Amino acid sequence: MNLLIMGLPGAGKGTQAAKIVEEFGVAHISTGDMFRAAMANKTEMGVLAKSYIDKGELVPDEVTNGIVKERLAESDIAEKGFLLDGYPRTIEQAYALDETLKALGLKLDGVINIEVNPDSLVERLSGRIIHKETGETFHKVFNPPVGDYNEDDYYQREDDKPETVKRRLDVNIAQGAPIIEHYRKAGIVSDIQGNQEIDAVFADIEKAIAAMK
Repeated sequence: MNLLIMGLPGAGKGTQAAKIVEEFGVAHISTGDMFRAAMANKTEMGVLAKSYIDKGELVPDEVTNGIVKERLAESDIAEKGFLLDGYPRTIEQAYALDETLKALGLKLDGVINIEVNPDSLVERLSGRIIHKETGETFHKVFNPPVGDYNEDDYYQREDDKPETVKRRLDVNIAQGAPIIEHYRKAGIVSDIQGNQEIDAVFADIEKAIAAMK
């Protein structure tokens, strides 16, 4: 079973990816892990990626695509299948993935698309507050400080402020839309409602995967 999981930041993609890997025994291929492994193993693409990272530059698409191809060519993929997580991030990378899979004699069986209302994600992602003295982290909604608390004693990181979170989500939505559309045309997208309990989301994912077989 070869899968791709998609979803906005805060939609629970990481949690569900871990559950899919545990339940179905597929190889979890996340961008960060791939880069770290390629650089540690000093593969051709790993060495190239490190040369950009060491200079503080963005790794070009052709290098990222090359690292993905190296990983998908490894022997465990043919045995277990894979779950791609965090790639492709752009429509150009999606086209490159199509070519890579074709060249390796593989195919994508399905795309798990976890849908959550962006407004609820802003609340979820921008609620983090940090106590100025202790550095302890809380969440205004899901894990507030006990009792009445003075907001002046807490601060928010720039990344956690609602306007920053909304901008990040808007970028993700704009980048993700053409990728989802690309796979919809292939008829392999399963939309999963993410505004549910974790186990209920996973139950829907299991049903979607069963329908792919």
